[in-house]
Amino acid sequence: MSTPGVLSFTQQGWEQVLTKVKRAVVYLDAASAESLHWGCGSTRLLEAVGSPACHLREFGPEAIGGGVEQPKTVFVLSCLLKGRTVDTLRDIICRSHFQYCVVVTAVSHAVHLTANHVPAAAAAELEGQEPVFDQLEEKLCEWMGNMNYTAEVLHVPLLLAPAAPYLALTPAFASLFPLLPQDVDLLNSTRLDKRKLGSLGEVDSSTLTSMLFLQIRCLVSGISSLCEHLGVREECFAVGSLSRIIAADLANYAPAKNRRKTATGRASVVFVDRTLDLTGAVGHHGDNLVEKIISVLPQLPGHTNDVMVNMVELTALQPEEENLNVVAPGCLAQSSDPAAKALWEALLHTKHKEAVMEVRRHLVEAASRENLPIKMSMGRVTPAQLLSYIQLFKNNLKALRNNCGLLQLGLATVQTLKNPQAAKWDNFLAFERLLLQNIGESTMSTVLNQLLPMIKPSTQRTNDDYSPEELLVLLVYIYSITGEFTVDKELGDTEEKVKKALAQVFCEEAELSPLLQKITGCDSSMNLAFHKSKVAVDELFNSLRDIAGARSLMKQFKSVHVPGNHTHQATYRPLLKQVVEEIFNPEKPDPIDIEHVSSGLTDLLKTGFSMFMKVSRPHPSDHPLLILFVVGGITVSEAKMVKDLVVTLKPGSQVIVLSTRLLKPLNIPELLFATDRLHPDLGF
Repeated sequence: MSTPGVLSFTQQGWEQVLTKVKRAVVYLDAASAESLHWGCGSTRLLEAVGSPACHLREFGPEAIGGGVEQPKTVFVLSCLLKGRTVDTLRDIICRSHFQYCVVVTAVSHAVHLTANHVPAAAAAELEGQEPVFDQLEEKLCEWMGNMNYTAEVLHVPLLLAPAAPYLALTPAFASLFPLLPQDVDLLNSTRLDKRKLGSLGEVDSSTLTSMLFLQIRCLVSGISSLCEHLGVREECFAVGSLSRIIAADLANYAPAKNRRKTATGRASVVFVDRTLDLTGAVGHHGDNLVEKIISVLPQLPGHTNDVMVNMVELTALQPEEENLNVVAPGCLAQSSDPAAKALWEALLHTKHKEAVMEVRRHLVEAASRENLPIKMSMGRVTPAQLLSYIQLFKNNLKALRNNCGLLQLGLATVQTLKNPQAAKWDNFLAFERLLLQNIGESTMSTVLNQLLPMIKPSTQRTNDDYSPEELLVLLVYIYSITGEFTVDKELGDTEEKVKKALAQVFCEEAELSPLLQKITGCDSSMNLAFHKSKVAVDELFNSLRDIAGARSLMKQFKSVHVPGNHTHQATYRPLLKQVVEEIFNPEKPDPIDIEHVSSGLTDLLKTGFSMFMKVSRPHPSDHPLLILFVVGGITVSEAKMVKDLVVTLKPGSQVIVLSTRLLKPLNIPELLFATDRLHPDLGF
C-alpha cells in the first residue's frame, strides 16, 4: 500500500462512484469530468459501466434523457445541489424513464446546511443526519414518477485533478482568484449601514459576498476531506488576504475540528495569494517543455488544465484545417497508461532540452519493442525527427493501441516545437530580462516608454510583434515586478500615452478576442468607439496599479526583484521561493508574513500565554508534511521549484502542492479582468 496522497485520495473517491455505475447512464459536469480525466481516466468509468453502448453524458440543461431501455442513472456533480443544478436534475429525470437514480456531489452535507442558512448550533445537533440529501431523494422519486423507485444522494469529495504525485489542481475552483484593492470598494457598496472597510487587510469571511463565502466553504470542505484521507491534524497558515480568510475557515470549520480530535499525523497547510506575485505567472523564464505545451496548444474543451493534441498525423487523412475536428484530440493526462505516465512525470521534472531528448528516448524504445523499422540518429532532436518516429506507428494498429498515450505526448511535443508561438517565447524572455535590468536602474516611466513602440495596430503587426493580449501580459509583468511606486507627473503622462495607444489598437482590431470582449464590454470592434475603449483601458490600469500595490501589506515579502550591479544581472526572486525558504529557515524565526490562523480558544490562550511564558507558537516547519495551496493558479515550473526546494532544505519532509489551476501567461489577464470574482456562479 502506497503512502496516502493526492492520487490515492482521488482514486478512492472515484472507486466509490464506480461501484454505483454498472449499466447506468452517467452524467458528469465539467469539473467532475476533469477530476476523472486526471485521476483514473474515462476508460475506467466505461469499464465500470460495462454497457456496450456509450452512456457518458455532459450534465446540462440540453442533456439527452434516458430511454425506456435505460432504467438507471448516476449524476456526478462538483457543485452544491441547489437552484439551477436541481432544476437541471429535475428536467433530465422528468424526460427519462429512470427507476434508479444516484446523485453524487463533491460538496459535503455540512456545506449544504450552510447554503440553506441553517445556523451552526442547529447544524451541530444534526450530526449523523443528512436532511438536505434525504429531501432530495424524495424529490428524485417524485420526478421519476413512483415513490417506490430507488433514489440515493451521497457526498464523495471529488475535489482534485492530480497532475503528478506531488501536484494537484481543483477544477471546480479554477475561477477563484484573490481579491484586489478595488474589490474593497465593491464590498463597501453592499455594506450600506455598516462600517466601511479601509483595506484588504480588514476583509474577513463576514464581509464577503454570500456567493464568494460559499465558494470558499465548498473548497474548505474538500481540503478537510483530503486531510482526513491523509490522516493528519493540520495547522493553518496564510500569506495574503484571501488566503487568510480560507485558512481561518478551514481552521474553524466544525467537521474539521471534530476530525482533528482523532488524527494521528500532523501537517502544515499554507495558503498563498497568487496576486502577491504575478511575475511568475506571466513570465517566460521557466525552462520547461510542459509549460510551453500548455501555453501554445489550444485548451481541451471543458477543461482548465489540459490541451488538445492534433492526432491527424496518425491517420490516413491529410493534415488540413478541415480535418482537425474529424479525429478526436489527444491530451496530456494519461492516467491509465503507465509508460505515458512515466514520460509525463519526466517532462514535469526536467528542463526543456532534456525533456525533448526524453521524448525521443521513449519513442525509440517503444518502436524497438514493436519491432518497427526505426533508424537511429544522434545529436540535436528536431520536430521532423520526432515526427518520423511517430509516423512509424501509423499503419500498425497493434503498435498504435499499445503506445497511444506515448504518441499523444510525442505529438504534443512536435506541435509545440513547430508552433510560431513557441519561437516567440524567447522574444518574451529577452524583453523580460531587459525589463528586469531596467526596473532597478530606470524610472517606471522609462520602462513604459520602452513598451510604447511595441503597441501596433493589427495592420502594422508581423508575427514577431505582440498582440493586444500579449501586451497585457507584459504590462502585468512590469507592474507586478516593480511593486509599489510613486506616481509623479512624468509617469502619469507616460501612462496616458500607453493608455491611448492601447485604446486605439483595441478599436482597430479586425476581430475582438474573448478577452478583449470581456475587457471592453463590446462583442465587435465595429461597435467599439474610442471613448468606450479608453474607459475600459483606464479601468485596466486601475487593476495594474492594484497589482503593483499587492505586496503593500507585506513586511518581509515586499519585493520579488533583486536589482543588478556591476558584477551581477538583476534577477527575479519568486515569492513562493521566499515563502518556502522562510518556512524551512534553520534558525526558525517567528514568520512575519506567514500568518498562523488559530482554530479557537485554546490557540488564542497559547498565543496570549506566549507573551509572558515560554510557549512556542506553531511554525509551518513543525510537521513532516507541508501542503502548499496557491490560490489563483500555479505554473509547472513553480510547482517543481517548490518540490525541489523542500527536498534540498529539509530532506525527509514531504510536500504536496495544490492550486486552483495550471497557469499559462494569458490566463492571468482573463482572471484579473473577470467580472464575477465577488459573485462566482455556483449553479443557483
